[in-house]
Amino acid sequence: MKKDYLIYKLSDEMKNCTKMDADLFKKMEVKRGLRNEDGTGVLVGLTNIGNVVGYKRNADGALTAIEGKLFFRGYDIKDLVESIQEERRFGFEEVAFLLLSGRLPDEEELQSFKELIFSNMPLEHQTILHIIELEGNDIMNILSRSVMEFYTFDNNPDDTSRDNLMRQSIELISKFPTIIAYAYNMYRHKEHGRSLHIRDAKPGLSVAENFLWMLKGSDYTPLDAKTLDLLLILHSEHGGGNNSTFTVRVTSSTGTDTYSSIAAGIGSLKGPKHGGANLKVCDMFSFMKEAVADWSNEDEIETFIRHILEKKVYDKSGLVYGIGHAVYTLSDPRTVLLKKLAKELAQEKGRLDEYEFLEKIERIAIKVVSENNPTKHFCANVDFYSGFVYDCIGIPREIFTPIFAMARIVGWCAHRNEELNFEARRIIRPAYVCVTDERPFVKISKR
Repeated sequence: MKKDYLIYKLSDEMKNCTKMDADLFKKMEVKRGLRNEDGTGVLVGLTNIGNVVGYKRNADGALTAIEGKLFFRGYDIKDLVESIQEERRFGFEEVAFLLLSGRLPDEEELQSFKELIFSNMPLEHQTILHIIELEGNDIMNILSRSVMEFYTFDNNPDDTSRDNLMRQSIELISKFPTIIAYAYNMYRHKEHGRSLHIRDAKPGLSVAENFLWMLKGSDYTPLDAKTLDLLLILHSEHGGGNNSTFTVRVTSSTGTDTYSSIAAGIGSLKGPKHGGANLKVCDMFSFMKEAVADWSNEDEIETFIRHILEKKVYDKSGLVYGIGHAVYTLSDPRTVLLKKLAKELAQEKGRLDEYEFLEKIERIAIKVVSENNPTKHFCANVDFYSGFVYDCIGIPREIFTPIFAMARIVGWCAHRNEELNFEARRIIRPAYVCVTDERPFVKISKR
């Protein structure tokens, strides 16, 4: 039997053997996607790290939509961000300290932590060569392979003691910006013939500033760095139930090494339904910029959005990307905070008309989508604006998702450390119901 035909035959049989009656999920009370019937997540664990709030449950069990809140170790993200911005300083390192330790640092501790992060940013010589030698244009895959390579250079990779976990956490948080910047510059050199730049991090710069410096030299503004710092804070943690963090917790519960667990998280985040969502928004926005003749005409915008929902235009998926969230209902607090700087950035870059167009799309899309789904509440999630912001900063789309990982590595490490230090920890092992009937075995000669 020819190989190609066998693959085709097996593929066709895979189609048949994966069929399942969707009604069985409800009949057997199976929570598809670990979701309850009302769309809320199935409770599978406890955490001290982050809390995502988008509704309140009434005494009768019904849900009431509320303005979204996000808490890091009990602190409202709005209070953290506004305090940092009021003092005109960078805050990602402070948030990383908070998420890892459970408390806010004093000035001396924060300065020492920044110096610790900086001292760990350089890569092993072998890792730099590995990045240079890698073929391919997917930076997430290069990031994952680089993380797995760290296992080789770690003198104590399998030790899950608190001291070792914290050391590994800090090293990963420090090295992610360097890997991503180097990997992109290598990609740009190989794919587009551009000069190859390997810049060392500079002392005294924040993580956001150093990333921009390693990525593109001095070609960035203070507002670019300030906005990137905000995005790193907003993406650094989002509760234990998001797919990539849950992946890290599931793998950590087995006792596996840090690098295997974090690589699994990267694989989860890479999916277009998770970390790649802002690219979908960017593509939709680019299409609308061409398709809508008058960006100020709200009737024309509304008509186009209705055509998207009717699967008549764009990718014909029927989705307005960036509208709606699994938890947030009336608002996404990350979007509220990001929009303030997004407008400033658009003004600085001479792209205020695009920002205002995007804002109109947001407002009109929420109205139209809500009309089509009157029992649900919709808001623009952070992905609706993050891609536009990255583009304004001059960050290439190939590293939109890797930057998400650069921020979320903090939350991943915090959740891994918590999972491994629970006194009553257990391996995470949910159950599946098998709906295949038992069959008698038939010897090969009689098949």
